[in-house]
Amino acid sequence: MTFTVLDFVAAAVALVMFAVLFFLDKKKNLDFSLLILLGTAFGILLGVLFTTHYNIVAMVGTIYSQALSAFVVPLLLFSVTASITNLSDSIRLKNIGLKSVLWLLFQTLSASVLTLIAAEIFNVGANFHYVPEAATKAREVPSVIDTIVGLFPSNLVAQWSTNAVVPVIVFAIIVALAYNSLVKDNPDVVYFKKFIDAGNKVMSGAIGIVIDFTPYAVTALIFRAVGANKISDMLPLLLVLVIAYALSAIQIFGVETLLIKFVAKLNPIQFLRKVAPAGVVAFTSESSIGTLPVTIRQLKEKIGVHEDIASFTASLGANLGMPGCAGMWPMLLAIFVVHMQKLNYTAGDYGLLIVLTLLVSIGTVGVPGTATITATALFTAAGLPIEMIVLFSPISMIVDMARTATNVIGAATATVLVAESENMIDHEVYNADNADQKGIAKANA
Repeated sequence: MTFTVLDFVAAAVALVMFAVLFFLDKKKNLDFSLLILLGTAFGILLGVLFTTHYNIVAMVGTIYSQALSAFVVPLLLFSVTASITNLSDSIRLKNIGLKSVLWLLFQTLSASVLTLIAAEIFNVGANFHYVPEAATKAREVPSVIDTIVGLFPSNLVAQWSTNAVVPVIVFAIIVALAYNSLVKDNPDVVYFKKFIDAGNKVMSGAIGIVIDFTPYAVTALIFRAVGANKISDMLPLLLVLVIAYALSAIQIFGVETLLIKFVAKLNPIQFLRKVAPAGVVAFTSESSIGTLPVTIRQLKEKIGVHEDIASFTASLGANLGMPGCAGMWPMLLAIFVVHMQKLNYTAGDYGLLIVLTLLVSIGTVGVPGTATITATALFTAAGLPIEMIVLFSPISMIVDMARTATNVIGAATATVLVAESENMIDHEVYNADNADQKGIAKANA
């Protein structure tokens, strides 16, 4: 590859822009979302000014994409193992633990299926013109038999080196289940748990360092996208934003409402009204874990869920499942790229994507950049170009509010379903209005 003078000029201008981003981040503590927006503006400006002279600057985006890909397997190995081994300490594991996991995963399943249907109806990505770099070209889709065999671990080192995500997840699940079965009679194995938890924290910290470079990667990749294409060609990205918000609304007011009504057999209006404060905090804070205190308080004091279940299932829902970040967003981006690249996906291939969303949702949450990591894991497993995820960062920032609210309401729904099945909901509290609840609280004091 040969470079022109304009390539070097563009690189120099980009370096100044990177310096501005660094100054605003480290010295002025500018909000991360605003940094991404500014990086997007810088990328568009570079694309308009220097058009196709993006070769040097684009390397920043390529390095970022490769770094994300490098951490997917070790992150999953530790986080999935940590998530499942945490269940060994849960109350009434066989009933509450299993039901919690199943209902939380169902949230991811329903969100991913709804997203697949909507993405197909609106044919998202079909009119988007963008050519990913050759290094990220999608792999050939294997046969059904090869796919099934490839889901299971064989040579873990070889599969790690090729970023074979699913076998690593299966391996982690088997190891975690083995720990859970041994820990009661073999107290020495707790040292293994300490190692896993420590490794999980280190990997989460490492991925956080990579995520911190997102504004620079966005600048570089938006530069390449605008320089190689017309700005009008980028408009289909806005359709993703609209669909994502519509899907969040359907998940919250449709799926969750139906589950409360027909599975728990409770009044869904009461549920939505009383869980609303947690949803609002989640929407504005964009943090499922940060919203946990509000979620648990609403479940216990306003909905009447037993304290043990409210604390356990809601907390587990901040680390597993996640219909917005693990079900909806990765699937929406994946279908967009499938249409963009005109890949001949069969019903079986789409079914595999759904299975993959469930698998990557087990342990990739509760870390910085949850939606980015879950999408990266799904793209890695499916052989789709990871750099496309970065192009969606500006929209992802806006969607994150709706995604987080969807995650929190989904976790609250799962908590209510589990509690009702165990007869651990105070129906008097659940059905009471605000005035009645004050009287109930005084009577119980």
